[in-house]
Amino acid sequence: MAPLPDVHHHRSTTKIGHKSFKSRHATKGLIKELSKGKIDRQERGIRKTPHQQVMSKIDRRNQAKQLRQIKHQENAKATSVFAGQNGAPRIIAVVPLCEGCDAIDAVEKLNRSVDNDVKMPTEGPWRVRVERFAQSMVYVPVKRDLLAAMNACRVADFVMFLLSSEQEAGEEGEQLIRAIEGQGVSNVVTMVQNLNSIQPAKKQPQVVGSLKSYITHFFPTQDKVHSLDSERECANIMRSLCTTTPKGVVWREDRSWMLVESSSWSETTEGSDDGAEVVLTGVVRGKGLKANRLVQVGDWGHFQIEKIIDATLPTAKKRKADEMTLDSEDGGSKILETPDNDQDDLDELAPYDETMGDVDEMPASEAPSERRGVLLDDHHYYSEEDSSMPPPPKKLPKGTSSYQSAWFLGDMSDTYSSDDDDHIDEEGDLSMNHPSFAQDEPIIITQPDPTQTAPSEYPQSEAFNDPSPADEANDLEAYRSSRKAFADEDLEFPDEIELHPTVLARERLSGYRGLRSLKTSPWDTSEDKPHEPQDYDRLLRIPDYKAARKGAVNEALVGGISAGHRVSVHLRNVPISLRQSRPSALPNPLTLFSLFRHEHKRSVVHTTITLPSSTPSPIPSKCPLIIQIGHRRFKINPLFSEHTHTSNNIHKYLRYLHPGQTAVASFIAPLTWSSSTPILYFAPPSPNKDTNTPSENGGEISLLASGSLLPPTPNRILAKRIVITGHIYKIHKKLVTIRYMFFNKEDVEWFKALRLWTKRGRQGFIRESLGTHG
Repeated sequence: MAPLPDVHHHRSTTKIGHKSFKSRHATKGLIKELSKGKIDRQERGIRKTPHQQVMSKIDRRNQAKQLRQIKHQENAKATSVFAGQNGAPRIIAVVPLCEGCDAIDAVEKLNRSVDNDVKMPTEGPWRVRVERFAQSMVYVPVKRDLLAAMNACRVADFVMFLLSSEQEAGEEGEQLIRAIEGQGVSNVVTMVQNLNSIQPAKKQPQVVGSLKSYITHFFPTQDKVHSLDSERECANIMRSLCTTTPKGVVWREDRSWMLVESSSWSETTEGSDDGAEVVLTGVVRGKGLKANRLVQVGDWGHFQIEKIIDATLPTAKKRKADEMTLDSEDGGSKILETPDNDQDDLDELAPYDETMGDVDEMPASEAPSERRGVLLDDHHYYSEEDSSMPPPPKKLPKGTSSYQSAWFLGDMSDTYSSDDDDHIDEEGDLSMNHPSFAQDEPIIITQPDPTQTAPSEYPQSEAFNDPSPADEANDLEAYRSSRKAFADEDLEFPDEIELHPTVLARERLSGYRGLRSLKTSPWDTSEDKPHEPQDYDRLLRIPDYKAARKGAVNEALVGGISAGHRVSVHLRNVPISLRQSRPSALPNPLTLFSLFRHEHKRSVVHTTITLPSSTPSPIPSKCPLIIQIGHRRFKINPLFSEHTHTSNNIHKYLRYLHPGQTAVASFIAPLTWSSSTPILYFAPPSPNKDTNTPSENGGEISLLASGSLLPPTPNRILAKRIVITGHIYKIHKKLVTIRYMFFNKEDVEWFKALRLWTKRGRQGFIRESLGTHG
């Protein structure tokens, strides 16, 4: 029988494998794989019924409806302050950016577009009722002045910038925009004047497009530049101003504030030193105004409130046809709120008998003459030749008292007595039973013989030729003059100093200490106690800043006169000297802001400062500046330090703030609780003009930098670093000879414990002094 041929059999396609493992609880990996990146909004573990799955679309519609309702409620609450005949007026600040712009003419054209021919005053805010939209408006036209524009824009609901079709804004106009934008701005409207003077008319769209490109560089949301020559565009702007909800400013809405519409002074005796009572009238905005809290009035300062009186304007009501009557509602004599025992006082510092409990009386620092070495990490190091050990005993005659021994300058041996030499053996060494001291005789350290054929890298001695004083002075002057060529450009070592040959380093640097690490080394503040400013212990200290800030801000959320009420605030003890600086016409907008609790107390305030890279020159520390923190301005002389986070709270002091650099400015001033408050720095007016307040010569100040607020604390240590450099004279393996660092042997021994390092990172210590010039 023939064999069967080999036939290839395919694998059966009906083969069934084992069932996969089924589990009620799937693993995280399996769930992640099955989800395919989809996110389930429902909570896991909750099974949805078929009815719930069908209703999911209805739920989405309901959720969208609820969001619309919440948004509508927020909008209604924001606009309710402007509703009604006695509602708060919308404040509009009119700021000209060009030299030829006229703010008064712009306001008159806007009023004529809504059939309102009220004559505008030449200066000060003006209240106008727009019957077409049932809204009240307060126009605050200002001149081309920096401080006046900032005072008006800080309380404005709308800021209207005026541009010219014939002139450019220039550097002054750009500085106005940057300062207003830096302090916080609400809604912005841009208008152009004298557009019809551009002929032919086909060039007018090009001018408008150029102005739009300029303003969108600072405010990208501006979609159009409107023309004041067109009555239709003016009417559209008035409709927008009367119907748009202002977005407000965050730091401003956290407190109570108002624009002062009028002010009056009480009758006082001429030449009297007592303060007068001032009545400021305006509409309350923001949070509720409380009589117990202090108020900041412009650049005048902070004052206490005597009482708050209702100042609602009289309204007109119709009784019969063509018959009108005024309803005063007796608003002029109704007292709304008076202060009680919880009213804040005006004390900026803690009283002497109630100093802070954590401040102990520190001992006075040790006099530099008593020290014998530099202080390194809270330890004094002494040289072997000059230490704090007791002086060696003298050889004195028998029976000499301690008082008599002070008159013997050297050893006085008694030829008739041999008891003094009992402790000296035959070889002339001291016996072990007698106390010995390191200063009895000089210690001579000899190098051991080399164990290999190679020479020792530390030679036992080296010849050094001490130059004459004339040659030494000439070499030093040549060395330093060669370094002045690149000293202004090289900022790698900004703390280097050069000692004069006739100045002792241990006296010049007696107030300095050595630190192994600026970030981890401890710092004993007891030696800094005598150098603290006056009343430093009376400054406000806050153990828990976040909790204190939250309590002060939350306290202002409830109570007080609600927003929208027109009131008259009576202030007590206002200096009469301010009456001459503020006439009744109010040319510069006057504002009133309520302070949180403790905001009038002084502490060590720390703020960040960023100097633009376009600044022509650096700013030195202690340079007089004008700082604006929210609604307050101060004259300060700040100390700059690095913006770092260290465990020991030690930060390097900066002598100069260079362009493009960010640092921390420290100064003593009243604290501010709100962390979102913007900070601006200005250069003060020229020193040849004597001004008491920064606002008197507002046109001469200029914007320098901006920053943010840090928690105030007096415990921040600003360490002024000094780097003493020297010139390498000779290098022999690991032994380096350096000159021009010190100029006498005593200074070398004083700073012997400090570590030296090179620009490349090599480190070492001082071994000895060569010659007599250090």
